[in-house]
Amino acid sequence: MSSMSMVQAPHSGSRTARPGVDALQALAREARLLVLQTAHAAGSGHVGGSLSALDMLVALYFDQLRVDPQRPSWPERDRFVLSKGHCALALYVVLAMRGFLPREELSTFNAGNSRLQMHPDMLLLPGLDISAGSLGQGLSAAFGMALGARLDGLPTHVWALLGDGELQEGMAWEALHVAPRYRMGNLSLLLDHNGLQQYGWPKGEGDRGDRRDPWAGIDLPRVFSGLGWRVLEIDGNDMAQVRTAMDEARAQHHSAQPTAVIARTVKGKGVSFAEATIQWHTRPPTREELAAARVELGFSEGASA
Repeated sequence: MSSMSMVQAPHSGSRTARPGVDALQALAREARLLVLQTAHAAGSGHVGGSLSALDMLVALYFDQLRVDPQRPSWPERDRFVLSKGHCALALYVVLAMRGFLPREELSTFNAGNSRLQMHPDMLLLPGLDISAGSLGQGLSAAFGMALGARLDGLPTHVWALLGDGELQEGMAWEALHVAPRYRMGNLSLLLDHNGLQQYGWPKGEGDRGDRRDPWAGIDLPRVFSGLGWRVLEIDGNDMAQVRTAMDEARAQHHSAQPTAVIARTVKGKGVSFAEATIQWHTRPPTREELAAARVELGFSEGASA
């Protein structure tokens, strides 16, 4: 286990110094290699979207979330909703690095009777606040958690990570419309805007459509702000920007405005041959690709994370 993996988030039960950006970047590289190793061993996994979201997940679990792996049901904990549930692989990796489950358990990913299924199941694995898989539902659930926490007088901040493709679902827009009306400053939306969805708008039978940017030509920041959200636009693969945006979002906790962080990311980020390539939406690396990725991520040849 890397010594980096023992870093504790500043709001957890065992409080330590806040990790620096360099430490978070190192954790993100380690997480990327673990995602690729796990997908290779399982022969399955949504790699592209997992890699695009990893910087945000690492920043959440090692720098922002008030959680305690020893008390996963701690009532005053922050909540995290992975709305883009097909990227559960990235979440499992970060949870393992954070101490919610043994790293060795990653080898069971997507196997029968495993707690680590292709989509997260909160009834199987402690540390999950919601089951996910049907896209578009997560923000509504996060809104409910944030409202419930406020009514109960809890300090809980709720974070929801959505994909840009799933934002086409109507239920997401109901939550986007309602949250500002309820003055939900304790709710933050993270949009993994990698601009590459599995399916586009079909033009005929057998056509998957144009899968490039599902919001091309739409001014999402203006739309969100028009609905009453405070909007931050960042490079979601730049750890310094991610950390600053999350700090600003948390600073809104007692305000009347929920925060939407529109994070421009690269699908498959961190591995040159997977970046911005639709084939890596759901494709495990070969042995040769895994070896090449190790070197790109700064690990010695043959080394494991």
